[in-house]
Amino acid sequence: MPPTGQKFPNYVYFRSMKELIFTDYFEVRTYDLDQQRRLAVPALARLMQEAAMQHVLQLRLSVWQLEAHNLAWVLLRKKISIHQLPGVNERLRITTYPAGFDRLFTYRDYWVYDARDQLVASSASTWGLMDTNSRQMARMPDFILNMAELMPPAERWLPRPASKLPPVRQPQHTLEASVQYYDLDFNAHLNNVVYLRWMMECLPADVLAGTPPRELEIHYRAEAYLHDQLSVQVQADAQTNTQTNTQTNTYLHRLSRPADDKELAFMRTVF
Repeated sequence: MPPTGQKFPNYVYFRSMKELIFTDYFEVRTYDLDQQRRLAVPALARLMQEAAMQHVLQLRLSVWQLEAHNLAWVLLRKKISIHQLPGVNERLRITTYPAGFDRLFTYRDYWVYDARDQLVASSASTWGLMDTNSRQMARMPDFILNMAELMPPAERWLPRPASKLPPVRQPQHTLEASVQYYDLDFNAHLNNVVYLRWMMECLPADVLAGTPPRELEIHYRAEAYLHDQLSVQVQADAQTNTQTNTQTNTYLHRLSRPADDKELAFMRTVF
C-alpha cells in the first residue's frame, strides 16, 4: 500500500523524515509544462530525482559525503507508473524511501500525490555504487547496509523494475543528439533525465501530444560525456493484454553512441 503522508503545510517546501521515509513538496511551474499545459514527463522524473537527492543529503550519503570513499551513486533502472499529470501551480507531495538492499544494489521507491491526495505517479528504481577511480560497480559498504533496519517493511515496497527490456530490432524513428555542457550533471556525465527526454522525443509528435504514457521503464547501461554524438532509435511494439483482450501502444527505445557502437540505455513506454 502507498504510504499516507501529512497534509500540505502553508508553504511549499517542507521536509520530514520518519525512519528512512522522506517527504518533500513541490509546485508545478510554467517551465515544467508540455504543449498540452500539463506536467511534462521528464519534469516529473526530475522532481522525483530531486526528492531522492534531498533525502541522501539529509542522510549524509550524497555524492559530496561519498567522495571520501571514492564512491558515487548510479541510477541503473527506473520504472514509472503515471496516473495523471497535473497542471501549473498544482502542489505535489513526493514521498520516497529506500526499499531494500543487497551487496550490489539498493532500491528506492517514490509516491507522488497532488494536493487532493490523489496519486499522480509511483516509481520503483534500482541504484548501484560506482568506484570513481575504476568506474566499476562497487559493493555496498557496511555503513549503508547497516541502515536496512530503518527501512519501511517489505510489504510497502513496489515491485522491482524488470531485469531486462526487449531490444530494438527494427527502428522506425530516429533522432540524433549531441551532448552539451548543460546536459551534464555534477558527476560530469549525461544527466539521467536527459537520457529519458531524448528517448521520448524520438517518438512522433502526435504520440507525445496525445494521452500521456501509462508506464515507462528505462535501463541505463553506460555513461555519455561532453560532445558525444548520440543516436536514438524507436520501434513500435503493440502488445495485447490477455486478461482484457485489449491492445496497448508500446514503444521500444534505444540510445547509443555510434562512434564506439556502445549502447547507453534502453526504454519501454506504454500508452
